[in-house]
Amino acid sequence: MTSDPAFALLDFHERAVRTPSHESVAEMRTLLVETLERAGADPAVDEAGNTLATRTADGHGEPDVLREDPTPPTDEPHLVLNTHVDTVPPHVPFAEREDGAVVEGRGACDAKGPLAALVDAFLGADVSEGRLTLAVTPDEEVNQTGAAHLAGTLDADGFVVGEPTGLDVCTAARGQFEGSVTVQGTSAHAATPGEGDNAVRALAPLLQALETYDERRGPGEHESLGRPTLTPTLVEGGEVANQVPAEATVTFDRRSVPPESAPEFRADLEDHLSEWVPSSMGVRVDLEQRDVPYLEAFATDPDEELVRALADASGGTVRPFGAATEASFFAAHAPTVVFGPGVLADEQGAVAHSDREYVRRADVETAAAAVREAVSALV
Repeated sequence: MTSDPAFALLDFHERAVRTPSHESVAEMRTLLVETLERAGADPAVDEAGNTLATRTADGHGEPDVLREDPTPPTDEPHLVLNTHVDTVPPHVPFAEREDGAVVEGRGACDAKGPLAALVDAFLGADVSEGRLTLAVTPDEEVNQTGAAHLAGTLDADGFVVGEPTGLDVCTAARGQFEGSVTVQGTSAHAATPGEGDNAVRALAPLLQALETYDERRGPGEHESLGRPTLTPTLVEGGEVANQVPAEATVTFDRRSVPPESAPEFRADLEDHLSEWVPSSMGVRVDLEQRDVPYLEAFATDPDEELVRALADASGGTVRPFGAATEASFFAAHAPTVVFGPGVLADEQGAVAHSDREYVRRADVETAAAAVREAVSALV
């Protein structure tokens, strides 16, 4: 199966990288919609800003995959190709090196390389008996409201989520929660510290307790993702130098593994930490307030048909992904893999989100061919 002749893969990728999408995705979304329309698709933008298009065995179908009831209406297989159009700031201009073999610029690999590959696969795959949906979200790097809107309403049998994986097929990823531990004491004059309960001083045993949480309460080591991490990242406490502080806060980053959930983690951590403060003081654990669900950890069975088909087509290794992604929202409903050209980091350091972000054009083409082949085998 070859690319749709109406779609120029590498030209679209270059235009996408040249299009800033770190502050607004409007221009980039217009480019995507117009590209799909020129290729004969019938895209639509939903209320959450997602760009949706559907193909069936009869051709390009209506993008009406959103349903109140997520139960598939038929026994026909349905796959969803998902990635995002937004990028992190600042915009890094398009550039080429190695005689054009390598594209540099913001979004080159995260995630406009995967986007170009998935658009190519969507337009060029042989859809013989089922449905294929392209679902591109607007805010993966910030709030993930687009993916949250889609989750549970796409009646899919599998999801391919485009991210830079080095052409490996990633079947699992850690979740990410951010939150804070607040110690509540009693203020007093620093000249008479015994009359108060020093919240800053109480942080010392609590920081030790954070180190012991996973040994005593955590979910343990996951077979593919390893152990979870709990990392203190910020400390704040006190108001003036001559006052015993009544409150202190530690901000933390949690990278979870299955089967841990955000609510379970919060309650267990608070219970664990309460054992490490005096009875006259209080401790409270709060997770970052979000309008959408947290990015939970997920793991897809490596023996799933979707995994085998994409691994066979790409020749990539089946492994976990190194960052939290919107795949978390979809994995709760159907087998989900993360796949795409480019890498998060190389031997020199960070690639995605860095000022040296790049992708090899040949890898964009390889990714597109692999997804086309896998899709053609499954739908």
